Amino acid sequence: MENFVYLVGSKITREVFVVDPAWQVDTVLRVAKEEDLKIKGALVSHYHFDHTNGIEELLQSVDCPVYVNKADISYLDFSHDNIKPVESGHKLKLGDVEIECLHTPGHTPGSQCFLCRGHLVSGDTLFINACGRTDLPGGSPKELYYSLTQKLMKLDDSTILCPGHNYADKTMVSMGEQKKTNPYLICDSLDNFLRFRTGVSEVR
Repeated sequence: MENFVYLVGSKITREVFVVDPAWQVDTVLRVAKEEDLKIKGALVSHYHFDHTNGIEELLQSVDCPVYVNKADISYLDFSHDNIKPVESGHKLKLGDVEIECLHTPGHTPGSQCFLCRGHLVSGDTLFINACGRTDLPGGSPKELYYSLTQKLMKLDDSTILCPGHNYADKTMVSMGEQKKTNPYLICDSLDNFLRFRTGVSEVR
């Protein structure tokens, strides 16, 4: 799947959140230990298995909160007391670092991105020169269009995009570059986006 799992946090306090713990949680734990990082929680971009299948394993080793957008919680295939619902605009702090949750529905009802010090960890909402699919349960091409154009397109050009999968020849790019080259960001209307994303011009 070539998922990216990110450790985001403070260089001063060495506290981090794991973004989308999946697949090789043992590697995440080993890296955190080697780099003297304290895992204080997890951030989930959306409910899909390839981004959440390591949560239970993580919680077996670390008793920490797992932040999921409230619109995706009912789609999770497991429950746990550590699952904490969040809404758009919710902010979390680790030492001197603040992380903002941005609700970007479309790929799933509760898809969210994480904005932290000029970096956008985007899950499957936005990829380098691509965007998330909308044909899975809870997906909505209309909502994805508005998430991309009304939220992510408004981010500063210098913001660094950190996607959820390795689908390009680069691992990170600036939003300024994506605003010029990503075909899903430069669609000039909802109708064109729907036709490009789904093959039809009207989706109810």
